Amino acid sequence: MSSQLSRLRRRPAQPALVVVAHGSRDPRALRTVGTLLDRVRAQRPGLDVHLGHIELNEPLLTDTLARVDTRDVVLVPLLLGRGYHIKRDIPELAAPTHPHARVAGALGPHPLLVDTLVARLDEAGWPGDGDAGHRETAIVLAAAGSRDPDNAADTERTAHLLSARLGVPVVPAYASTAEPAVPRAIAGLRARGYARVAVASYFTAPGRFATECAQAAPWLVSAPLGAHEAMARLVLARYDETATANGSSNAA
Repeated sequence: MSSQLSRLRRRPAQPALVVVAHGSRDPRALRTVGTLLDRVRAQRPGLDVHLGHIELNEPLLTDTLARVDTRDVVLVPLLLGRGYHIKRDIPELAAPTHPHARVAGALGPHPLLVDTLVARLDEAGWPGDGDAGHRETAIVLAAAGSRDPDNAADTERTAHLLSARLGVPVVPAYASTAEPAVPRAIAGLRARGYARVAVASYFTAPGRFATECAQAAPWLVSAPLGAHEAMARLVLARYDETATANGSSNAA
């Protein structure tokens, strides 16, 4: 027993987890992220978990990092694909106070995202495999959009995974910046003979883009990914991958 306690005492502390949200003017977004963090903490008791926003909401990431008093920090962005925020913004915001902080990759693509998308579609009334109109059914995966081609590649991969899971065509589309726009993707599927086109909201939380995409839906539309338990598991999976990639700490 004493040797076991000794080993536990020598075990290095876990890096702090800083979840990085984009920020939104929609108050529902902040509540959703707060609930997600509660679920992350419940799944990993004892882990030091913080929240920081890139813009629009408090606490801002820079303010959060100024209060985190350990050098060993893993930042997990609540972003679904690669892009400027992950490649440039977040590392630059962290550098002044935590130059050795590690930034995890985007949440997607990942099977846990597909689990969440399927759960949200089921909640919205997605028909089962035996439904008579299944062959006339398709999905538009509505995402935010980015000029970064890596972001589009990540969204397309998620669309492929969702299509394989549900056995129907899934077309990625975007609320801004990238093409096709969500209404155009819906029209394209209907022109191809798909009478029932669902919109799967590929957003981490409610906000303007999610609302606009939902308004374009001709049939059922799923809720944003939100604080689903699978999303909490995914945040921790990205944290674990990053924390263990180069040992327990990258501090110099």
